[in-house]
Amino acid sequence: MNALQGKKIILGVTGSISAYKTPYIVRGLMKAGAEVRVVMTPSSTQFVTPLVLNNLSKSPVIVDMFDTSTQNDGSWHIHLAHWADAMLIAPCSMKTLASIAYGYTDTALSCVAVALPTSTPLFIAPAMDTDMWKYHATLTNLEVLKKNGAIIINPEEGELASGIIGVGRLPEPDTLVAELEHYLESTVKTEIQKPLLGKRVLITSGPTRENIDSVRFISNHSSGKMGFALATVSQELGADVTVISGPVCIPKPTDMKVIDVESAEEMYQQTLSRSSEYDIAIMAAAVADFTPKHSLVGKIKKEKTDTELTLELTQTKDILATIGTMKKEHQYVVGFALESEHVIEYAKSKLERKNCDMIIANQANIHNSGFGGDNNIVTIITKSQFASNGKQLPPMPKLDCAREIFAAIISDI
Repeated sequence: MNALQGKKIILGVTGSISAYKTPYIVRGLMKAGAEVRVVMTPSSTQFVTPLVLNNLSKSPVIVDMFDTSTQNDGSWHIHLAHWADAMLIAPCSMKTLASIAYGYTDTALSCVAVALPTSTPLFIAPAMDTDMWKYHATLTNLEVLKKNGAIIINPEEGELASGIIGVGRLPEPDTLVAELEHYLESTVKTEIQKPLLGKRVLITSGPTRENIDSVRFISNHSSGKMGFALATVSQELGADVTVISGPVCIPKPTDMKVIDVESAEEMYQQTLSRSSEYDIAIMAAAVADFTPKHSLVGKIKKEKTDTELTLELTQTKDILATIGTMKKEHQYVVGFALESEHVIEYAKSKLERKNCDMIIANQANIHNSGFGGDNNIVTIITKSQFASNGKQLPPMPKLDCAREIFAAIISDI
């Protein structure tokens, strides 16, 4: 299927002699299966009539931003901008180029262009005489527009309306249509290859350290390898990733936000402060269940104690349960359950008690599973498939395990 099939395209037309090509642009877009709405500047009507573009697009053409026929609910430009999958301004005059670059909404066209959501691509095909194209203000405006995300379709070289041979010609309609098609096609491919594009993923990883004194602490054997593998895969899938990591001795993921913490309380506070920012939260950290009730400053001297030292411990705050309680409808929470016995039974209980959408169960103290190693053996259990005992994976590297977990998340959300 053509990438333009079913797409909603706004065509902006400005005051340039090249406007005579716009009926062919409309026809090309329509032939490719797109739905087209045309917005014109007043000066463009001197080169092509709204009636022609109205007939070809099968939709009303907007010229006057105060036309009462467009004021159906008072914000026509906002609704039209949000209706579109893309906007193409062809031809774009020097004046309109400047207006959009600096937000000067003096026409219906520039008003719609600046109202486009940032996720909607804006294609601009300038057309003007060579000296106007090379004028320093034009070059500055082009850089401003590019910086703001506009896609510039450069003019071609050839004979201009002035009779001069040079750069400034509007590309042929088929070329312009092909540019849109190519971009939308690549966007679709990117969305397929990166299904988490635009999603925010929050991952906790590694152990926590609970200080006994200034030199001793309580911790566990978590290396952070599973959490970092999950972070790497989520980034491969296009997500915006934040990792909250306990103290680890392995290289941290690059090109993503990594927040270093030490204690369970620090991890709790950092996680909760981002409770409204994530789409998917994966609580892969091995958070200490208990912490010393009193942490001493300095070192406990052996000579000043009896032959035994008694520590009074208190429970830490339950991060997973808190996140599960607070999660919104669009948020998806994944927990981990490392057990030494009755693994599936305890994991399913944890899934229910802590209001997770998915629990990853694995068994401690067996080969190729649990803390420290490069491999893992897990069972993926989702709330939607709670009646079953989940999907048990064979021993595999933690990076492959992370890919399996994300495949299950994507199919479940």
